[in-house]
Amino acid sequence: MPGPRFHCPFALSAHARIELPDAIAHHAARVLRLRDGDTVVLFDGNGGEYPATLRIAGRTVHAELGAHDAREAELAGGITLVQGLPSGDKMDWIVEKAVELGVRQLVPIAAQRSVLQLNGERQDKRLAHWRRIAASASEQCGRNRLMHIEPVTPLARWLETPSTGLRLLCHPEGGASLKTALDNARDTRSIALLVGPEGGWSDAERTAAGAAGVLTASFGPRVLRTETAGLALVAATTALLAWDENEPAGPLQSASP
Repeated sequence: MPGPRFHCPFALSAHARIELPDAIAHHAARVLRLRDGDTVVLFDGNGGEYPATLRIAGRTVHAELGAHDAREAELAGGITLVQGLPSGDKMDWIVEKAVELGVRQLVPIAAQRSVLQLNGERQDKRLAHWRRIAASASEQCGRNRLMHIEPVTPLARWLETPSTGLRLLCHPEGGASLKTALDNARDTRSIALLVGPEGGWSDAERTAAGAAGVLTASFGPRVLRTETAGLALVAATTALLAWDENEPAGPLQSASP
């Protein structure tokens, strides 16, 4: 059985001997009580992983890396979750579960109806916090590539980003069902799913999205909470396109913070 998994925030190489960062060393030796000679798995977020043997001397923990293992746990296509900022700490949950479900990129949107407003140093701290959650979730679920989390941005600015993939805005009174939208799409290798905050997208935001080529899709007769809707859409999209049954997509963007 493979040992505990740790994400290292720097590039790793086969057969190297490295000193683990303080936080990882503390977790390994003090929290998990691993001992000298125990085996772990290290990954740097850029693909693949390395079996490693711990060498513990006092508070210093080194790791002797083995050969690179190219194992991946990515979806066969790329999903971007464009999430309107929810209130409180709901985004923590969304980040963690999005990683587990295989989302490639998460874009927090400062929507017109977002209760939570972030800017300046507060926004930077929250972004760093979300990225730590993503790294921890990757350790737990077996992903060797980190989900990329963009800085908080207004919807209008995100809509200006060039895209050749399918972009779907989720709305209870939307047009086609998710299945119909996917069936009719010419290219589903890259999909962006737009989910509003608690109050939903404003009329102006929906109009702007439509003008930018974003399609509107519904997801059943029930109104889902913002922390449920995006994750349910990701899971349904993955199942409908059988992405967990196909070969993983090509190299993904590095997501190191």
